[in-house]
Amino acid sequence: MRFDIITVLPQLLDSPFAHSILQRAQKKGLCSIHVHNLRDYSVNKQKSVDDYPYGGGSGMVMQIAPFAACIEKLKSKREYDEIIYMTPDGETLNQGIANGLSSAKNIMILCGHYKGIDQRIRDIYVTREISIGDYVLSGGELPAAILVDSIVRIIPGVLSDETSALSDSFQDGLLDAPIYTRPVDWNGHKVPDILLSGHEAKITEWRHEQQLIRTKQRRPDLLND
Repeated sequence: MRFDIITVLPQLLDSPFAHSILQRAQKKGLCSIHVHNLRDYSVNKQKSVDDYPYGGGSGMVMQIAPFAACIEKLKSKREYDEIIYMTPDGETLNQGIANGLSSAKNIMILCGHYKGIDQRIRDIYVTREISIGDYVLSGGELPAAILVDSIVRIIPGVLSDETSALSDSFQDGLLDAPIYTRPVDWNGHKVPDILLSGHEAKITEWRHEQQLIRTKQRRPDLLND
């Protein structure tokens, strides 16, 4: 799987993709992540990529020409399953979206900055708009990193335990059950006896019950969907 990320701040994405699971996935050849500096496609000597909004108002708007030039160059080399714009007014990222995108071959992600990007880029090129929550950040770089992480970790072969991602919260529409490890007793706080019983069927039943309880307490909206 290949990701192409267009940003005005490529250095901001150096660290998220250079460690842990994302780093191992790239070394295994299961995904490749390419970050493109939007300023390389600027049409002026100052390498600026933004201008004042038509109609007035505060903030600066990212121009259409640099984005179009970069997108067209990338599209000339391969077809993209999705061209995604990270924006607060997009559909909210959830596990189902990540699962669906994990089967894609090529994904392009556009990172806005300042006040946002010229609407014509969204109208002409973007196939999907995704938000990571109902709040505003300084740019789309961190949301892009979150989106990539949520997708890559469920690609077969990325995690050492193939069943790990399948048992995560939200995979079955519920939050995960409580989890424990050694020691069995820490200052009087003990691991539930059922988890020490070795009875697989009863443990599975207990975990499902705990999932329902935790989901009802913390995210009842998931049970209403």
